[in-house]
Amino acid sequence: MLFNSIDFLIFLPIVFSLYWLLYKNLKIQNILLLISSYLFYGWWDYRFLALIAASTVVDYFVGLQIFKSNNKSTKKKWFLLSILFNLGLLGFFKYYNFFIESWVNSIATLGFSIENTWTLNIILPVGISFYTFQTLSYSIDIYKDKLTPTNNFIGFAAFVSFFPQLVAGPIERASNLLPQILKNRAFSYKILSSGIKLIIWGFFLKLVVADRAAIYVNAVYNNVESHDGLSFIAATVLFSFQIYGDFAGYSLIAIGVAKMFGLNLMTNFKRPYFAASISEFWSRWHISLSTWFKDYVYIPLGGNRVKKPRWMFNLFVTFLISGLWHGANWTFVIWGALNGLYLIIEAIIFKNKRTGLIHIIITFVLINLAWIFFRANTLDNAYYIINKIFTSPGHLYIGSGDDITASIYATIAIIMLLLVEAKKEFFDSLFSISKNKFEFVRLLGYAILIFIILYLGVFGESQFIYFQF
Repeated sequence: MLFNSIDFLIFLPIVFSLYWLLYKNLKIQNILLLISSYLFYGWWDYRFLALIAASTVVDYFVGLQIFKSNNKSTKKKWFLLSILFNLGLLGFFKYYNFFIESWVNSIATLGFSIENTWTLNIILPVGISFYTFQTLSYSIDIYKDKLTPTNNFIGFAAFVSFFPQLVAGPIERASNLLPQILKNRAFSYKILSSGIKLIIWGFFLKLVVADRAAIYVNAVYNNVESHDGLSFIAATVLFSFQIYGDFAGYSLIAIGVAKMFGLNLMTNFKRPYFAASISEFWSRWHISLSTWFKDYVYIPLGGNRVKKPRWMFNLFVTFLISGLWHGANWTFVIWGALNGLYLIIEAIIFKNKRTGLIHIIITFVLINLAWIFFRANTLDNAYYIINKIFTSPGHLYIGSGDDITASIYATIAIIMLLLVEAKKEFFDSLFSISKNKFEFVRLLGYAILIFIILYLGVFGESQFIYFQF
């Protein structure tokens, strides 16, 4: 079920109303939350419910066994079961075909050919990268004695499948979300109001910024042979705002919906395009995933507590894995590797924290260069685009009437976004509509924003970019 669908607009008020009618009975409230989450997820394909149910059951019982085990060897065996099950699930459905095809291509470069290979002809389960990482972190934290497992299966199942953030994050830690699910929540106008405000801004980012920009981006990136360098530069810049609006928009809607249910999710984006360095960018972009990789990959490898060559290796491998997590395609691997190299070079050259407009611009340019690999359909397309940018500027693609209108609307929306975020970044103490003491001013401001969404937004239930991961 998509946030930007009629189905969800019917689903949310019904679940919200029933949920708060049951607020005096926490168990029944959590059962409703669980059933609603499974309905939300099963709306795409009910067959994939078996996967999330299996992941829930395995990690619930594994968590209890790890905690109960006094023998280190036994504890480690249970822990490895969780690792193998979750990564095996993810690897089979997401990466099996990728590794088979990569192996066949590698053999072909040596002059050999393989006629028959067995590949999977299935749709990638939506959100599998997100909920497997969420349940996996639960087992890891218990194994490291950072978390005590719960005996409440319904509460745990609701934590794993909590519908606002199930399919595209934020990737929540059990230490944050699970205790909230296991205790009574109280309704208030304040949580409803704050949740709706986040949802409205999230829809602006998705429907107006991202989906308007996508029209031009898709026209250029899906037909690379017909375009020159200037068109690729424009499309790449627009894509940087498309993916930000799309993913940050989803995260804000998820956080807003969770607030309506009395639950607080972690912040996932913090004005990343105002970062003055690559390291700062990654502390602002997809924060739930960045911190996940930091805590469960980078630090266990040794982090920065080792000699410099090993530290570089740790950093590079972490981003290489991060790239592969985003998709079973070499374009994502190169994207991850490029960001890893950025950070290594940055740490070698710069010793002090960077600030100022020039550093923000340099960071934005470097991030956009990496986005080319992220958005390109193939590696060949990515190399072709980069070559055109540096050797053949050519003419800027304008497009048909619809494309021109979409580009104008997207530009207006991006300017609005940058003004709002610049105000938050540099002048947060100045006048704020959302925090204004006069309710009329607040309502008028959001009424105008809703009008802009309805007038400039793209409606058609377009999927969110991160659903493919």
